[in-house]
Amino acid sequence: MSQQTRVFVARLAGLAVFDPMGDQVGVVRDVVVTFSAARRHPHAVGMVVEVAGRRRVFVPMTRVTSIDGGQVITTGLVNMRRFEQRPSEVLVVAELFERDVSVHEIDEEPYAATVEDVAIEKVRMREWSIEKVFVRKVAPGERQTRFPRLGRRRGETRLVEIDEVTGLRASTPDQGADLLLENYDDLKAADLAEVIRDLQPSRRIQVASALGNEKLADVLEELPEEEQVEILAALDSDRAADVLEAMQPDDAADLLSELTPEAQERYLRLMEPDDAADLRRLLTYDEDTAGGLMTTEPVILPPEATIAEALAVVRRVELSTALAAMVYVCRAPLETPTGRFLGVVHIQKLLREPPHEAVGSIIDKDIEALLPTASVGTITRELATYNLVSLPVADEENHLLGAVTVDDVLDHLLPQDWRDERQEETHG
Repeated sequence: MSQQTRVFVARLAGLAVFDPMGDQVGVVRDVVVTFSAARRHPHAVGMVVEVAGRRRVFVPMTRVTSIDGGQVITTGLVNMRRFEQRPSEVLVVAELFERDVSVHEIDEEPYAATVEDVAIEKVRMREWSIEKVFVRKVAPGERQTRFPRLGRRRGETRLVEIDEVTGLRASTPDQGADLLLENYDDLKAADLAEVIRDLQPSRRIQVASALGNEKLADVLEELPEEEQVEILAALDSDRAADVLEAMQPDDAADLLSELTPEAQERYLRLMEPDDAADLRRLLTYDEDTAGGLMTTEPVILPPEATIAEALAVVRRVELSTALAAMVYVCRAPLETPTGRFLGVVHIQKLLREPPHEAVGSIIDKDIEALLPTASVGTITRELATYNLVSLPVADEENHLLGAVTVDDVLDHLLPQDWRDERQEETHG
């Protein structure tokens, strides 16, 4: 079977990439193109390939020997340096899909459309360019729906020549992001955050805004503070407040602490009173203390709760591994600040005891709660000494205020740019 000479990028994204020996190298995530006055058509210079460890690397088209049979074959010489987009480069899936354009077909009136797909064609040995664009017409005075998952897209589709399309290079303010998000639907929040962070600022905001509140909250928690503030400021105030409510309280408090007092108060007033009260309390603590690092939503149960009930709670998918590892047993009320803190129950203990037993019968009372003023040094020593992944934080009357987890401590101790791998060289 001969190699395909025309490939649609939407079908290319997600294909496995193999070396000549048949070993999988990674998965195609996007295609990189450049626009140049010296070339008639946009030049496809390479692919963004996701390799082991969710690292995205650049594979030049000159190293692609075959695109056929639902797979991509390369020379095997894949540079493992992290991909970083250059100013002259455009990502097809991330930036061209759902872009508004004008189409001027021969002998037809010009019409408005949105880009749904792009076809790259082999024009010379291992040289590819955009030759055709798959578009969906937009009726006059009508905007293309940006929510395809809620229903079918409307409008006639056309496969047109690249020369008949204008506006492909220009970003539009309300460009959709659903096709991009569909391509990255399998990514975890931390990996999606890395993808979003690599986008141009205006496109970054468009893509982040297209996420649901829960997903956006998860992504924001994985972004550096600068990008968090940038995205939050681009949302309308009501939605920003909803996203803050969906975030872990400690992460939301950290984000709010980067804003002006006026902005903090605006968002807090729009939040549910209980959620706002938690954040107001967290904002009173210094960021280098247990109070500043803690979450106000650990797993809290009364002593009479059964082990079966406790196991059902810690199985919740929204819980982080660190929070799910320990149950905090308290007297009512069970919302922080709670009644008297009685002790903790480790998940391993829960797995070893009969399901009908009460958690109050297997409490570990040897772990003392930290005061909210405890320093980061004290927290790290306690975690290391007792081989724990979280610690209780209580006031002087022994009312549980929250819990400090090892991931939050690490996030605090690592350099602010620890997520940034840009120290590595960009692709050649």
